[in-house]
Amino acid sequence: MNPFEIVKQPKITSPKGFRSIGIHAGLKKRKLDLGAIICDVPANAAAVYTLNAFQAAPVKVTKSSIQEAGKLQAMVVNSGQANAGTGEKGLEDALMTRQKMADLLDIPPHLVAVASTGVIGEYIPMNCMLNGLHQVVQLADHDPDDTFAEAILTTDTFPKKVEVQLRIDNQIVKIAGVAKGSGMIHPNMATMLGFITTDAAIESSELESLLTTVIPDTFNMISVDGDCSTNDMVVVMASGLAKHESLSPAHPDWANFQAAFSYVCQELAKLIAKDGEGATRLIEVQVTGAPSKETAKRIARAIVSSNLVKTAIFGADANWGRILCAAGYGAPEISAEKIDVWIGSILVAKQGVPIEFDEEKAAELLRNETVIIRTHLHQGEFQATAWGCDLSYDYVKINGSYRS
Repeated sequence: MNPFEIVKQPKITSPKGFRSIGIHAGLKKRKLDLGAIICDVPANAAAVYTLNAFQAAPVKVTKSSIQEAGKLQAMVVNSGQANAGTGEKGLEDALMTRQKMADLLDIPPHLVAVASTGVIGEYIPMNCMLNGLHQVVQLADHDPDDTFAEAILTTDTFPKKVEVQLRIDNQIVKIAGVAKGSGMIHPNMATMLGFITTDAAIESSELESLLTTVIPDTFNMISVDGDCSTNDMVVVMASGLAKHESLSPAHPDWANFQAAFSYVCQELAKLIAKDGEGATRLIEVQVTGAPSKETAKRIARAIVSSNLVKTAIFGADANWGRILCAAGYGAPEISAEKIDVWIGSILVAKQGVPIEFDEEKAAELLRNETVIIRTHLHQGEFQATAWGCDLSYDYVKINGSYRS
């Protein structure tokens, strides 16, 4: 039984102290394109970022903000332009955005973080951005229409939102998250953009430790197309307004809080994988019986990232050889003759060789909204799970005209 309750109508503003908004500032045609999360108090903060060598200007600015004091009071996010590959001007624009938001809220600049998503190599129309920030500060509230979650989207087909609540020291504590991501998903320490709020009382150092512990098995275990973005980041803000004893591994409710936090990250990651550009199915790959955790993770990610596996699933083709092939290059050191492979509940290969199975039943399982692929290596006790999506004709259509 979960030590937390899943909230059916999640909101990033549910934790105490937070408000948000999303508006159309003119950065994109017609759609919402500028949003912010604002906290009533300086919130303890932590983040992880893309390891892409070409980190976008907003990533650099947000890093600098959080490193100053481990706190944030505002998160500004725009869609339409990634502000990546924009050189000194891009960095100046990100810093100008941070300074303008700070001035409007009358707070120090280091309490403001910025994030951008969209086309690489395009400058942000700063007149639209600066004018938009005035509206954002005036309109930010509890955001009943979830406009913030809408404003951060690019090719996404739906907002990604998760919320849970639990009791700590007999106080109700909430954790809420939103994310965007549909293409250019193959993260390394983050995935596209993710924002998590909580009213838990927790120091920045403990928050950072928790985030870096949870990321490898959640956001870092998804893949859509094998591309690691220049703008990826996940940012967490904790207002501390739930009024309980400060959380740390020594706190009796720490394990419950960690489980709840991990659930939010995992569900956001799965929603991103499910909404892969042109995707028709969510793929979940479960690897068991591995000699190490790292081996299990490498195999799971190799299978879920394989274009041949993804296209076979799109075509409902039970071509288990592609799964075996991906497992083999994911961890070349494993013994291939020991591996069993399942498509859903159907065993399709045993000890690395074919067995008879019902092809029509397997094809039927491959048409499900969620496709489960299981491999048992019989070479240890470790396991891992990865998530991705199929690869359809629409992926090419979407990305062939992304700038149109």
